[in-house]
Amino acid sequence: MKEWIAGKNEQDMRLSRFVENVTTGLPPSLLYKSFRNKRIKVNGKKAAPDLRLQEGDLIQLYLNDEFFQSPKPKQERKVSGRRLNVVYEDEGLAVLYKPPHVLCHSDRTGDDSLLDWFQAYLQEKGEYDPGQETTFAPAICNRLDRGTEGLVLAAKNYEVLRAVNELIRTDGIVKEYLTITCGVPPKGMHKAYLCHFEKNNKVQVSDTPREGFKEIITGVQIVRTAGPFALCRIELVTGRTHQIRAHLAHLGAPVLGDIKYGSRKMNEKTGLKTQALCAVCVTFRPLAEGHVLAALSGKKIELKEPDILHLMERLEAQGKQPAKQQAKRTGKGKKEGFHGTL
Repeated sequence: MKEWIAGKNEQDMRLSRFVENVTTGLPPSLLYKSFRNKRIKVNGKKAAPDLRLQEGDLIQLYLNDEFFQSPKPKQERKVSGRRLNVVYEDEGLAVLYKPPHVLCHSDRTGDDSLLDWFQAYLQEKGEYDPGQETTFAPAICNRLDRGTEGLVLAAKNYEVLRAVNELIRTDGIVKEYLTITCGVPPKGMHKAYLCHFEKNNKVQVSDTPREGFKEIITGVQIVRTAGPFALCRIELVTGRTHQIRAHLAHLGAPVLGDIKYGSRKMNEKTGLKTQALCAVCVTFRPLAEGHVLAALSGKKIELKEPDILHLMERLEAQGKQPAKQQAKRTGKGKKEGFHGTL
């Protein structure tokens, strides 16, 4: 028999999830059989799988020792949290800046991720000890594509993670982006349908409902234009894979620098090697007084002076140069604007 005392990070956690977190190789059939046979108890009494734990609860598991064997330790990688840019932080939530080409979560490449940096940062501050936590590790609440930069929400404890995920699910957080498009997209709120194909990690957008397609809603505001380019502010109402990039391309104005859905011709002319897309702002809608994130009610967290604004300024300046001067600078002798590297 093994027993635990539920802590802050187990507050409101389903009992079945707790058991799955602290055991190794326990088949689902045996897990639910153990519930039926009273081999899983809370505060000395039989408990149901969907019981929500409370801090201080005594959890007792009468299971074979083989299910408590520690998995083989992963080879440790040295990761420093000093590379992390923290835009906002309180005792439960952090808003982080993700640079372009950095993953939110690690993948098979083994590259450092934003999550690696965040956990290392909290370890260095003494706010997280992976050796002590059995069921929770600090987590990223939302994700950005590898090539997209900007703000990402991160939770320090399970209660905040659940709360943020629920707000994202119920549109309680407004996410806004800045992007530079090739062409000027129609402004307003646009609805379409999107399907993600895992095989090639691409999506397809349709104007009409189709089997396997999910609804997407993307708001577009034109900030200013420079020749064939437009700086747009995007409100992401739904958050599907590649939504902004694919939806804008579907509207006839792809994101500059996007190699998957963008304009190869314009990408080559500008020499841009990353997509011009940045998550610049998150705003929390009004929250009830007793909400775990009540202190953030109505709060707007914004990235100051994002690089995408400087990119737009360079495009504007390039477009104002006389044709002869541009041709001399690029050495290509062309009589058109917006060519050569930025």
